[in-house]
Amino acid sequence: MSDYIQPINLFLSTLSFMLIAQWYVIPALKGMTREEALQPLLLLHSFRHIGLMFLAIGAVKYELPTTFSVPASLGDLTASLLAFLALVLIRLRWSFAMPIVWLFNIEGTLDLFNAVFRGVINDAWNGMGATFWIPSVIVPALLVTHYIVFLILLRPANNKELENIS
Repeated sequence: MSDYIQPINLFLSTLSFMLIAQWYVIPALKGMTREEALQPLLLLHSFRHIGLMFLAIGAVKYELPTTFSVPASLGDLTASLLAFLALVLIRLRWSFAMPIVWLFNIEGTLDLFNAVFRGVINDAWNGMGATFWIPSVIVPALLVTHYIVFLILLRPANNKELENIS
């Protein structure tokens, strides 16, 4: 049964975050401009550096397979840095902010799928120790917010406010 705990947590947490997004987050973002709506989502992703904890022996139960821990950690760090860069560019109102948001969102989404896949094929769950909460709670929230960012990017507002982003 313990082999199924992590996938069950991942699925149920993702479902919970999808409901939160649909019922509360997306409606709250509808009255904002694209740039306003992206900022809190990018701030959330600026914490992706937490994925570096997969490399910290004190945070994991035992050293995780490097075929999982290194790509997951570096992918999260890259997403974090891209989120910071996109946030700064939006706040500075630079014209190439949106291409950086696209880059962040594509890299960040692919990184999460890659990390989950590598975690499964390398049986990384059993050695995660305290980092167990990253794929159990944080990854589902990040996946859902990547989805919201895609909605925002694919349905830009004509005027000042986002319309029909759900």
